[in-house]
Amino acid sequence: MSVKPIREHTGKALLSKWLGQNSGGRHTYENPGVLITPEVLDKTSGQTWDSILDAHPWLKTTKLVAKPDQLIKRRGKAGLVAVNKTFDEAKAWVMERMCKDQKVESVTGQLTHFLIEPMVPHAQEEEFYICLHSLRYYDEILFYHEGGVDVGDVDAKAEKMQIPTGAALTEGAVREKLLGKVPAAKQANLASFIVTLFKFYQELHFAYLEVNPLVMLGDGTVVPLDMAAKIDETAGFLCAHKWGGELDWPPPFGRAAYPEEALIREMDGKTGASLKLTILNDRGRVWTMVAGGGASVVYADTVADYGWGHELANYGEYSGAPSTEETFIYAKTLLSLMMKYKHPEGKFLIIGGGIANFTDVAATFTGLIQALQHYASEIKENNIKIWIRRAGPNYIEGLRKVKAASDKLGLGLKVYGPETHITAVVPMALGLQAPLPEPDLSQAAGPPARSLIPGAGSKTPTTKPAPAPSAHTIVTATPATTSIVYGLQNRAVQGMLDFDFMCKRKKPSVEAMVFPFSGNHYVKFYWGTEEVLMPVYTTTKEAVQKHPNTSVFINFASFRSVHETSLEAMQYPNVKTLAIIAEGVPEQQTRQLIQTAEAKGVGMIGPATVGGIKPGCIRIGNTGGMLDNIVMSRLYRAG
Repeated sequence: MSVKPIREHTGKALLSKWLGQNSGGRHTYENPGVLITPEVLDKTSGQTWDSILDAHPWLKTTKLVAKPDQLIKRRGKAGLVAVNKTFDEAKAWVMERMCKDQKVESVTGQLTHFLIEPMVPHAQEEEFYICLHSLRYYDEILFYHEGGVDVGDVDAKAEKMQIPTGAALTEGAVREKLLGKVPAAKQANLASFIVTLFKFYQELHFAYLEVNPLVMLGDGTVVPLDMAAKIDETAGFLCAHKWGGELDWPPPFGRAAYPEEALIREMDGKTGASLKLTILNDRGRVWTMVAGGGASVVYADTVADYGWGHELANYGEYSGAPSTEETFIYAKTLLSLMMKYKHPEGKFLIIGGGIANFTDVAATFTGLIQALQHYASEIKENNIKIWIRRAGPNYIEGLRKVKAASDKLGLGLKVYGPETHITAVVPMALGLQAPLPEPDLSQAAGPPARSLIPGAGSKTPTTKPAPAPSAHTIVTATPATTSIVYGLQNRAVQGMLDFDFMCKRKKPSVEAMVFPFSGNHYVKFYWGTEEVLMPVYTTTKEAVQKHPNTSVFINFASFRSVHETSLEAMQYPNVKTLAIIAEGVPEQQTRQLIQTAEAKGVGMIGPATVGGIKPGCIRIGNTGGMLDNIVMSRLYRAG
């Protein structure tokens, strides 16, 4: 997920840094406290109690509050807040709990991070509640004139104010809509603080910011006593300098942070592929290595549907054409985690995926084979059974190679291709379904001929009502619809033309391309067996002007530039459909794109989409995978 929770200390430190500047000096928050980590247990580490005192001498001169800072809700009710303590008392309270297991409601986890901050003496009537959060079309502020642990159901009783995307927030509007029950003498100062807080929330790309209680003292000072916040991680390229570098993204309480997760996260940040890994249960028996974000959800749901959710060990994906080396490291990391705790009944590794739009299955499976060779003896010693279901470019070669490696190593892998339903390997691996015969890998397979395997649950199918009509609709494509492609995506364009020719279109669905980093030129493509030249322009304006009949704009720009290039494309009236391929577009930019698209009557697909396809009419980008899969699935014809 792009929106991630941060520590309370992180949120308060950011507020301390930017509140004064955002308010023109009217409001300040000087002391966000100090974060205590397990390093204090090691006297040779960088953080010791002596170094903490040297850096924060106020700890010895004021009464303190100490509490865990690990995304734990209702800490006060759980007895995890120490109030009105001296430094020595707070230190003893923290050390008594540091790295110890703690049960909070139904979750047990280890306490590893604590926040120590100054205590703020105040009266109950000085407490307020405020929450800012983002929705599709607006940001919403919830405010209640009372705060604290007993505030109750704020959704039901708080005053609410919605700020449409791009709209400004004024102090007058805040006073009118939120502060009606606040004493008149406090309204002006509190309204000013809320406007400043909203500016801080927007500029640093928060998606959620809750302060309870928010205290306003007699001298007008406003202090956040307890804070919970989430930030849009994808906005790092816009405001990492304001965040102060890399933020700490703590795991949920009860789930430890694993170095293996950090390794995959680091790899993900250095590659154009998508590599994700979250450990759910490191002692679990069912592990997955799934290609594609959608497929990862499907496999996880299927494991849970068959009653094995408690044994599901991980969640993640490897997709976007990872290299052989990246796949090797990913697979090796998974296998090493699987063998950390031996289970007497063995474990299962389910390697799955759909059709793959452009990932070379043979190349990624070469990396997988290297990992299998590396851990072959340990795999057999730990009784790990591996089941594979994969399709996509070069899948036959990939399945042949991994099957041959399995036979040579004596691993007993079960290997299936697109002739088998995508999740059929799950019940077979779990022993709930008799294994199907493995396919003949001497030739390409057709679509699944067998009926789907019935689910284990007893869910009653439900039909949801159709969604309400929306102004945000896609103009239906026809065999005459044409497009402009932003980005020098020759392989995607050739795939679109191959689809067009197969559909017996009279002309290609791509009329031009835009690439701003070279002069105007032509690129050669194939229309059937004939060569055609396609113009490439340096600006969208020129491309649209010279090709006024195009109605689809396919934007392959990166997440860094896709916002401005998409806004520009929507200024031209002939653009009726916009496809944004890039992943990682910040939420605020996406909301602005949605707002503009609806105002201009443009149908928007994405961001983070592979595209779209309408049989017989148009294929956007790499949708549907390689041409052989489109033929096999009959996606080139209507019906």
